[in-house]
Amino acid sequence: MPHLFDTAIEDALGRDMDPGPEVQMTNPATLPSCYQTSALAASSIGAAGRELAALTGAERVTLDGAHASAWFDMTLQPIGWEMPSVWDDIAGVYRAQDGWIRLHTNAPHHRAAALEVLGCAPEADAVKQAVAAWSAADLETAVVSAGGAAAQMRDAAAWAAHPQGQAVAQEPLIAWEETAQGAAPVKLSQVKVLDLTRVLAGPVATRFLAGFGARVLRVDPPWWGEPGVEPEVTLGKRRCGLDLRNPNDRAAFNDLLSQADILVHGYRPGALEGLGLGPEALRAQAPHLIDISLCAYGWTGPWAGRRGFDSLVQMSCGIAAEGMVRKGAAGPVPLPVQALDHATGYLMAAAALRALRVRAQSGRILSARLSLARTAHLLMSAGAHPFEGAAIALPFDVPEETGWGPAKRIRFPLQIDGAGPVWPHAAGPLRVDPPSGQ
Repeated sequence: MPHLFDTAIEDALGRDMDPGPEVQMTNPATLPSCYQTSALAASSIGAAGRELAALTGAERVTLDGAHASAWFDMTLQPIGWEMPSVWDDIAGVYRAQDGWIRLHTNAPHHRAAALEVLGCAPEADAVKQAVAAWSAADLETAVVSAGGAAAQMRDAAAWAAHPQGQAVAQEPLIAWEETAQGAAPVKLSQVKVLDLTRVLAGPVATRFLAGFGARVLRVDPPWWGEPGVEPEVTLGKRRCGLDLRNPNDRAAFNDLLSQADILVHGYRPGALEGLGLGPEALRAQAPHLIDISLCAYGWTGPWAGRRGFDSLVQMSCGIAAEGMVRKGAAGPVPLPVQALDHATGYLMAAAALRALRVRAQSGRILSARLSLARTAHLLMSAGAHPFEGAAIALPFDVPEETGWGPAKRIRFPLQIDGAGPVWPHAAGPLRVDPPSGQ
């Protein structure tokens, strides 16, 4: 029988079209968690695979369950070089006066905001002492108000009673909107994707699309970097640098936008409007553009514009608190992987592929909105169970040349008619390609 996740995802994509061939899964595995994290991995990757098969006319979708769970984590093993840490040295969970809080300080401006509020030295011990003097709720509010990113640990009941938790529970997993009609079909190998996403969900979506034929161009501002995950999220993509506030760069971006078939972005609600790229402006520039967007905390409710990341949403919505209780731990226990990011990324890829199918069959242009918090709601809807599972150790057996040096990668879990992804561009640093030539 289909898993609850499969049914919910099929409903969200829409049952008005053939969902594609059933996924044939082998080698199941269970990551250590009190939630069905591995099932979410299989369902979300499988959904993208089914949509890909339906779009291309493939007849068979096979999925390795253990590899699906592994691809919700880091998949690359460097040879003769090292990857930077994913986390900033003061990012993490801290004990406040009355509970727990997570500070997300990977981005320099988020780090600066947290340190400004705490008024302490940029060292973990100093941060620990400073946080202990605050209530978790007050510190969360102060850091967010200062332009930073933080989340108090709430349990599931508190989140369900919170105005934002209530808003997210009423949102669809995928919110669809028809924005145009009369578009001609386009082959996947000719689809041009503009990627304006950062860690981690959006880049996962565009990595999938790149691996199975789309032409993906990632666009980053001059000051942005995410070195700890770039070896993961740049695979298959060309990568340029543009400052959308610079007139010349903006003109170059507008030219790219006018040629694009799909735009994928993870700006907070209202952020693109601040750049003059709201929905009306996008449609004026590219009438047949499929717009796939995500945010952290949902598109409605009082926190719709809040900065957020997977690790913060897990703290807010009750996942980390439930893990602590189920494991009998002294502090928050998040999921073993950033499952909200990865699952949302594959759902975004599935939505983009469904939108391409709709375009091909009817000429209608659909856009879709997703959020990490709504994906968390999906995961939690299956209920929590006693803490179980084990770490998954798989061989890094696919040789790869990256922009930093040789490496090996874990084999991708999905095959379509017996073939896996083909990555047209090696993983490498950001901003190395010109903003043209897709």
